[in-house]
Amino acid sequence: MKLEGRTLRTFAATLLTLGVFTACGDDDPPSGNNSVDPPSGLTVTATSATTTRVTFTAVSGASSYIVQRASGAGAFATVGTPAGTTFDDVGLDPNTQYRYQVATVEGSRTSAFTAPVTVTTSASGRFAATLSAPITASRTLFADSVYTIQGYVRIASGATLTIQPGTRILGDFNTPGSSLFVTRGAKIVAIGTAANPIVFTSSQPVGSRKPGDWGGLVIVGNARINRNSAGTSIFTEGPTTARQDYANGTDDNDNSGTLRYVRIEFAGYAETTNEELNSLSMYAVGRGTTIEYVQTMAGLDDSFEWFGGTVDGRYLVSYESGDDHFDWTEGYRGRNQFLIAFQSQQIPQRAGAGSLSTDPNGFEGDGCENTRPFCTTFAGSVPFSNPVFANFTVVGFGSAFTTSSGGYGAVIRRGAGVTLINGILARWPRTAINIRDLATDTLRQRDSVTIRNVLLVENGANFDAPGGSNVFGQQANFASNNIVEASGTAASLFVSLTPPGLDWTPSAASAARTGGLATFTGSVAARVSGLFGGTSGIVGTSYVGAVDPAGPKWYEGWTVYVIN
Repeated sequence: MKLEGRTLRTFAATLLTLGVFTACGDDDPPSGNNSVDPPSGLTVTATSATTTRVTFTAVSGASSYIVQRASGAGAFATVGTPAGTTFDDVGLDPNTQYRYQVATVEGSRTSAFTAPVTVTTSASGRFAATLSAPITASRTLFADSVYTIQGYVRIASGATLTIQPGTRILGDFNTPGSSLFVTRGAKIVAIGTAANPIVFTSSQPVGSRKPGDWGGLVIVGNARINRNSAGTSIFTEGPTTARQDYANGTDDNDNSGTLRYVRIEFAGYAETTNEELNSLSMYAVGRGTTIEYVQTMAGLDDSFEWFGGTVDGRYLVSYESGDDHFDWTEGYRGRNQFLIAFQSQQIPQRAGAGSLSTDPNGFEGDGCENTRPFCTTFAGSVPFSNPVFANFTVVGFGSAFTTSSGGYGAVIRRGAGVTLINGILARWPRTAINIRDLATDTLRQRDSVTIRNVLLVENGANFDAPGGSNVFGQQANFASNNIVEASGTAASLFVSLTPPGLDWTPSAASAARTGGLATFTGSVAARVSGLFGGTSGIVGTSYVGAVDPAGPKWYEGWTVYVIN
């Protein structure tokens, strides 16, 4: 029989199937078809502003699947390897286009990928919800909803509040002082992105917002403070119905969560004098907590205030504070790098929420306030306040308005230590550096008040006058610390010092381009190591101020300048 062409090939395949042909010298069975089919029926659905669901039809024999995602026209990257046919992708940006493709894995073999499927996440803020009751179990706030904090809302010990990128949280104007309290043992995980920051702001419409429209964000940790009360409770500032006990902490490594790319606007509330809610209040917060890329805007009282604790921070921005931009007391020992503060006016506050400060400053540091219980002596209040602030740009209000006191770039008092390094203090109407008392100056002499490589520009005075009432911050005490008193104006240091187009990059001829301490040694080196639980440290720079002349504008995109 003569077999040719297709007939011959068919006959041979039939014989191979029946086992008639066997490869010479090979006792192994044939391997069969090496191809694996990709899944069919790929569907991707946006389930919220920051999540999608990927589904497809199962492939017989598959051991798992590979899900890849690309943002826009970008490159694909693997985001999951599910065993089943459903995959939920999280942590996405709102109102953003993504592409997905899926491949089958069968043992050691992998199929080709499916054709890409495109989806766009939902816009944020489509729904509304109110937070008024205590948060006693872990929950998530989604970017497709706008949440209103009504009253004093507490996250209870053991619970974690997770907030998606792009989420907006409003403080209820109609319930004065409405605030969010992260109590001891609770956590907040608010991780935004530069493109989609998490925003806490007033419930009032844009154009009608004012400082004091709502209370602010309060975090209470379990680190040590120096108001040693021997078991007696010490309560946070604020209204009596909201206060939380923060005394007797024991864990300096305590973790209260993460704030990253978060904005806090039009906050602050004072029921009585010296009982204020700040934009961000941190009580006994431990260094296991992460605070970075956080802005406060138009707060009624302090922007950032630390009451003891050890929490570190970086990339912090404060615009138009009602009182101090960076305020610490009661044994605060955290490390902070890259900070911006800008003051050009005092924005009128909401009626009935308190009053604007008569002594606003850039930095205000206390060891322990002797007007408070358990702070009877500076020398006995241990651990001493001894934070680090590196690469700061702190610009004051000059002659834009007058106050009865305050107007200092940095006030260090009541037995406080501090390290101020590689920074700028500019346009403060009274004095740039003010060491207020003998107890604080004693710490300076012991190397616990360290001010080095700082640029001073356009201040009423750079140091305390000899023979004056505050004699401890005299120029001679810092003569060898590379503190530069430069001529010119604060505006000349930067590309733009005009709101809203603030550009903190040093200008071409700026004195801030040089003068930094690039290598830390001695006690300074010891203080700056181990930032964020040891994952990194404060880095030395050849420049001073918050922004690298040749580096990225890290504050762009997620910060704003809005006064109403």
